[in-house]
Amino acid sequence: MIYYMATFFERGTKVTHNFYAENKELAYNLAKAKYSGELVRVEEAVIPMEDKFKEFQKSFAKNMKKKKIKPDPLISAIRQLAVMSNAGISINDALYELADATDDKDLKVILFKMADDINSGSNLSKAMNAYREQLGNLSIAMVELGEKTGNLSESLYSLANMLDEIRSNVVKFKKAMNYPRNVMVSMAIAFTVLISFVVPKFKSTFDKLGTDLPLPTRMLMAMEYGINNFAIFIIIGVIIAVFTHKYFMSDSYKYKFFIHKILLRTYLIKNVVLFATLNRFTLIFSELIKAGIPIAEALQTSVNMIDSLPLKEKLLSVRLSVEKGSALHTGLKETELFENMIIQMISAGEKGGQLDAMLGKVTDYYKMKFDAIIEGLSGAIEPIMLLIIGIMVTFLALGIFLPMWSMMEAAQGH
Repeated sequence: MIYYMATFFERGTKVTHNFYAENKELAYNLAKAKYSGELVRVEEAVIPMEDKFKEFQKSFAKNMKKKKIKPDPLISAIRQLAVMSNAGISINDALYELADATDDKDLKVILFKMADDINSGSNLSKAMNAYREQLGNLSIAMVELGEKTGNLSESLYSLANMLDEIRSNVVKFKKAMNYPRNVMVSMAIAFTVLISFVVPKFKSTFDKLGTDLPLPTRMLMAMEYGINNFAIFIIIGVIIAVFTHKYFMSDSYKYKFFIHKILLRTYLIKNVVLFATLNRFTLIFSELIKAGIPIAEALQTSVNMIDSLPLKEKLLSVRLSVEKGSALHTGLKETELFENMIIQMISAGEKGGQLDAMLGKVTDYYKMKFDAIIEGLSGAIEPIMLLIIGIMVTFLALGIFLPMWSMMEAAQGH
């Protein structure tokens, strides 16, 4: 939304009104409809600092309140809903039962409200749409599919399987990162403790030398001074940085795009992000095609489930290409994300009328690639960890022992 200022003449007096609109044309129409007097002009204006601060407060509070439903209770609820639906139990009764049974407080509230909405005459997809952020685009798309085809239980089973596969990939990545993360955190704590409590013991000795200290020692002294005198400010700064990062990741497309672009250029992480994304995309896309969804619509839903904005932007071009009449494999090839073998497989599937089967094989391929990367992740990170640990230990040793060696040389010289 853009901030506009509209200037009016009302009873011979110049009056201005400020408001938000999507573009200048809408701003002009809104000003004429909302305010009285003769409209002179409408122009973009600088948002006052007070309004900026209020907007920031609202956005920050909203972001802090955002709570996505945890995958496990959501998947469990969807599976149970599929079973109940298949057994002929009405959706609203099933939702009430699930709400009573779940231990997740946020999911309980959502299920009760959805059941109430259905009792008021709404269908399931419309009731879910009010909680799109918590339940996800995929959940709503699959329920809409089930309602259109008249086979809601099958769509819910497929949805549960897809969400379970996505959750499994996330768990695999977290497990692979546990060991290197714990080692690096432990080393960082040990390094901080050494600088805070051990280095000061040597500081008085170094001060008595009366000579220029080597660079590693001066750096060590500066770090010790900073930690012991400004620790509280460093902690506050880190907390502010974390919250600021979270805020901009939620509210700034450009910032989020920039961070995601960096991740796609970062050693090891880029492959994890790429193959996790392609695995998720092909998994959802193949299921939707198998269910009979048109290619363009299936592409839109699949792309909406992608987190990485640069990859999302590339894959959105596939839908545009298909809508213009190009073959699916042509659009995928133009993204330069897929190997030539994959393009040939999809092309063969299109020509042979077995696109859904071929997409299933592509999904299995990317799952295999992702699993292979995750399995080798810890081994690939270990040399980097050893290098970082070696640098930290060398730096600490040089900072402490170089001046002592100088003292010993000076003593021997006398």
